[in-house]
Amino acid sequence: MAETAALARLMQGNEAIAEGALAAGARFFAGYPITPSTEIAEILAKKLPVLGGKFIQMEDEISSMAAVIGASLAGLKSLTATSGPGFSLKQENLGFAIMTEIPCVVVNVQRCGPSTGIPTATAQGDVMQARWGTHGDHPVIALTPASVQESYTLTVQAFNLSERFRTPVILLSEEVIGHCRERVVLPDISELKIIDRKKPPAGLARYNPYEPGADGVPPMANFCDGYRYHVTGLTHDESGGPTTDAEKAERLIKRLNNKVMDHLDEITMTESWMTEDAEIIVIAYGATSRSAKRAVKMAREVGIKAGLFRLITIWPFPVKEVTALCRQAHTIIFPELNLGQLIGEVERAARNETNVVGVNRVTGEMITPDEILNKIKSQVKVEQHAE
Repeated sequence: MAETAALARLMQGNEAIAEGALAAGARFFAGYPITPSTEIAEILAKKLPVLGGKFIQMEDEISSMAAVIGASLAGLKSLTATSGPGFSLKQENLGFAIMTEIPCVVVNVQRCGPSTGIPTATAQGDVMQARWGTHGDHPVIALTPASVQESYTLTVQAFNLSERFRTPVILLSEEVIGHCRERVVLPDISELKIIDRKKPPAGLARYNPYEPGADGVPPMANFCDGYRYHVTGLTHDESGGPTTDAEKAERLIKRLNNKVMDHLDEITMTESWMTEDAEIIVIAYGATSRSAKRAVKMAREVGIKAGLFRLITIWPFPVKEVTALCRQAHTIIFPELNLGQLIGEVERAARNETNVVGVNRVTGEMITPDEILNKIKSQVKVEQHAE
């Protein structure tokens, strides 16, 4: 069963995700086994039935995403977990969930790609797919844990954001985090902040499932709770009925985006370390930020004013915060386990006001602290030469 009292345990990142889902109130999982996320399914297959929840192994990732959407419509907090090719297969139904405003959590424990790639090796290659994997203009919330402890806390937060904004939330983990074992403190569930979806008041003469509140988020009635309503991936009006009316179509798409972008203060999570006087700032996310933190500490030991800015929410990208850092530092170093997927967002935030340099690896192995430190030192020499 999910933990009911604060307890320190040695656990794996994937196990922490499963425990976080249960603590957040998840009672439905549908998925298909795929390395390196399979432990999440294995654990929930055992634990969900004990709590009165449902676990189902579907025939593929497409149907898994569809089942999660159906379970959420029926009122259950729902999730799926996958990696690489499975995340690709989920994209169409992920877009459907965004359009129909179905809360759910999609865990992607990233591995090397493209295609089958190296299933047992780590990567950060799905960053842009998380943002633009499905078609059209749509909002995305994606969180990236950097530790096993954070795998637990961010899973809870992913469910909270999903329920709060009636939208899928992506937890973008990585093989090295999913299979890392660390000490984790599981809080008493009574101490957790748990958010449930906003529901319409009972007894409405007419319920419009897509009529937003003041925050842009419509209340959501569960199927079979007394209200009948239509759900379609077509552009629809506030009743749920399909429409081709240009004004209604624009209003819908803008509202879907604005309900996220108007609440960045609730969604954006970052962490700063030794950035106050930093002249070189390393921006990193996920497992790479662990190497980056060590590199910054090593740089400080030899007198280099370096700092670390860690992205926890990568989508929506924290433009305001990164722009401020770019105005402060003469160089931004951005390590990624890909060929430079997110660095373009940093460069856009920099607005040509500072130098942005990448450190990249696609071997399936971690970027080491020494690699990042060497890049920091090289940029110090460049700056000194320029002077």
